[in-house]
Amino acid sequence: MAGPEAANNAASAGVLVPLLTIGLPTSATAAVILTAFQSYGLQPGPELFEESGPLVWTLIASLYLGNLMLLVLNLPLVRMWARLLTIPAYGIYAGVLVFAALGTYAAGGTTGDLVVLCVLGLVGLLMRQAGIPVAPAVVGLILGPIAEQQLRRALTISEGDPAILVSSPITITLWVVALLALLLAIAAPLRGGKGRDPRYSR
Repeated sequence: MAGPEAANNAASAGVLVPLLTIGLPTSATAAVILTAFQSYGLQPGPELFEESGPLVWTLIASLYLGNLMLLVLNLPLVRMWARLLTIPAYGIYAGVLVFAALGTYAAGGTTGDLVVLCVLGLVGLLMRQAGIPVAPAVVGLILGPIAEQQLRRALTISEGDPAILVSSPITITLWVVALLALLLAIAAPLRGGKGRDPRYSR
């Protein structure tokens, strides 16, 4: 139990490095943090350390204090935390649903927000039943408007000429890397499916 928990803590803190330095969220949690930054008018990146240095170092200090608190709480209360695993899954889901509904209603104050919450929850359930990961969808939903904004800015600078998107070796390299990542994401499930096929198992 200690091994997976340590790996989880290391991964959770590690996503902040690309997020704070270059503004790139590498997980759904980092994408949510990016949205929170932007809601307060903060854009993660190199300039964030100069413009909002106290905020960045406070965030780093909070990670250190959080690990200390985990050490204080986990060692004497490890048996109690282990008993939480005996809670039925439907009880946890019910609690998460209640708090999500309360947070949604408190943020908007309308029943329409609750309807949107239910629809998104249903979409997430259908995606899970179909085996479609939800995390990339969350990251795409958050990064999509940012990509559209930067695309409009680039086209405005070039006066509507789309050739600016492939006007330098850096942009061409990024397009090639993105295309390779897309092809690998498509090819990986196909290769995995062949490995499970009885004809390829001999």
